[in-house]
Amino acid sequence: MKRIILVGKPNSGKSLLFNQLTGLRQKVANFPGVTVELKTGRFDQFELVDFPGTYSMSTLSRDEDIAVEKINQALLDDNTALIICNLDATRLESSLVFGMQMLELAQRFNKQMLFALNMIDEVERFSHFIDVKALAQDLGCPVAALSAKTLQGITEFKQQVLQLANSPVSPAAQLTEQPGEHSAELTSELSSALSSGAASDLAAKQQQAATTASHVIKENPLVLSRKLAKKYGIQASIVLKTQNRIDSFLLHNVSGSLAFLFVMFMLFQSIFTFATPLMDGVEEALGALSHTITGFIGPGMLSDFLNDAIFGGLGSFLVFVPQIMVLTLIIGLLEDSGYLARAALICHRPLSYFGLSGRSFIPYLSAHACAIPAIMAARTIESPRKRLITMLTIPLMSCSARLPVYALLISVLIPQQQYLGGLINLQGVAFFSLYLFGILTALLVSFILSRTANHDDMKSDMPFILELPTYRLPHWKPLLLRVMQSAKQFIYRAGPVIFMVSLVIWVLGYFPSDAGGLQNSYLGQIGHFIEPIFTPLGIDWRYGVAILMSFLAREVFVGALGTLFGIDGADENISGLAANIQQDGLAFGAGIGILLFYVVALQCVATVATLKAETGSTKLVIGLVAGYGLLAYLLAFAAASLIG
Repeated sequence: MKRIILVGKPNSGKSLLFNQLTGLRQKVANFPGVTVELKTGRFDQFELVDFPGTYSMSTLSRDEDIAVEKINQALLDDNTALIICNLDATRLESSLVFGMQMLELAQRFNKQMLFALNMIDEVERFSHFIDVKALAQDLGCPVAALSAKTLQGITEFKQQVLQLANSPVSPAAQLTEQPGEHSAELTSELSSALSSGAASDLAAKQQQAATTASHVIKENPLVLSRKLAKKYGIQASIVLKTQNRIDSFLLHNVSGSLAFLFVMFMLFQSIFTFATPLMDGVEEALGALSHTITGFIGPGMLSDFLNDAIFGGLGSFLVFVPQIMVLTLIIGLLEDSGYLARAALICHRPLSYFGLSGRSFIPYLSAHACAIPAIMAARTIESPRKRLITMLTIPLMSCSARLPVYALLISVLIPQQQYLGGLINLQGVAFFSLYLFGILTALLVSFILSRTANHDDMKSDMPFILELPTYRLPHWKPLLLRVMQSAKQFIYRAGPVIFMVSLVIWVLGYFPSDAGGLQNSYLGQIGHFIEPIFTPLGIDWRYGVAILMSFLAREVFVGALGTLFGIDGADENISGLAANIQQDGLAFGAGIGILLFYVVALQCVATVATLKAETGSTKLVIGLVAGYGLLAYLLAFAAASLIG
């Protein structure tokens, strides 16, 4: 299959353009380094490939190394029919630096090329006009003005892409007219001329375009980019006027720090405040469905299985999916608005004290959704030493898999008290405290690891450089699609594991059915065997079984307890899992100990595998799992002993 490649600098709307062309629900974020892997999709009869964003073919980071390597491979591939170079119309000079390099490579490797002048709506918002036809003439390459956000010019752009990708014309003779105007006429003229054998006039036009392109690529890209930006681009002072006014507050030492703490606090507070009605609705719906189905079937083994394993185990996990969606929505708003880059800048100085970089903030915050992409996002950190420390401490960030565990135990241990008209919820404060504890633990571990680095590693550090994107309103459609996709992926990833664990626990806990209940079942015998390990933590064998099972995936803890309490309560136990645990009498200190255990322990097989792949060291990863596991156990023991 013929291929079209999409390249450009980070934070230029490239990923959103890829979404619009392919319809894929790919993550779009408003900070550098979001794309660290190749993304592919189908556009007409072509395969469209979205390459990682890079500022230059002369790389400074591992992320750019990957991008440049893959771009060079695509240029050597005969199946590459067209190169689309995405330009940020609001920051034309920085975009053209990379664009000029790509134009030279397209000429050298005899590839078609098209510039996509994206975010044209942002420029027009400031009443600025870019003469796209003249810009294309100066570049010696087609240019299409569009907005991937508002879809302005997208239809014409798609037509231009297909014309060029299907055209046999040499890139040395690329047509410079505006899409949908003279380019279509000249393409038609080329076909007629070739069929009639009279192509001398068109050949002259091709040669003229080739001469223009040849002149373009001989000039220094930095000098030429500056000239073209001055001639066609909008003045930076106009674009930055509003941005600088906002930044004077958000980046101030005092007001910026307070704003950052407020934003982070409200981020985790909102998980309880906004998600609670949705969670209650899901729980009521599952309860009604369980009552209807089991009532229709009648008493028996099948009814017990559905009530205990399906609705008790898998259903207890589904209740917390709305919180995953709220977390994804809030983080998405921060990403798309441009605030995350400011947060990274604010965090650079304090993070540097712990041996990290401002760029570590982005993987850290991403890890609150999932540790796996966060570990991969750490590739954007230029310093090898800081990159490794960031990756090793990312598992201490409380990912979405911990969220059901936190929500369950907090609802058991902390009363639902609200303040300031419901804006602040005591359970939300506890939730924020757990996330803060994970962050502080990560910083402490980072501090220790950074002090063990040798001087050669410290000399290899790169300076912290970060581009601050323009403040923008989020594009709601891809943001909402991202929220739905996060819920879908969470269910698809964790659901099968929880179902299998719930099934195993139910079978082991249900049989032998004449043995006298859960205590004397196969599961009870196994649980009592391992109970001495967990007795010092103030919990019995049921919690021990759930903790061991959750080493496959943390969220299994909720499903396992749901199944265990379902079996133990039999048919008359119809209240929610949190209420069942409260009735069972879980001690406050033991509950806090379990929470601290889940904050620190590394209980995700997929995360361990990703760390092994990224670090290349099995010994290091095994040591990390053992170290975090021991620390988690000691914290749980201390909580159970001191709090009681």
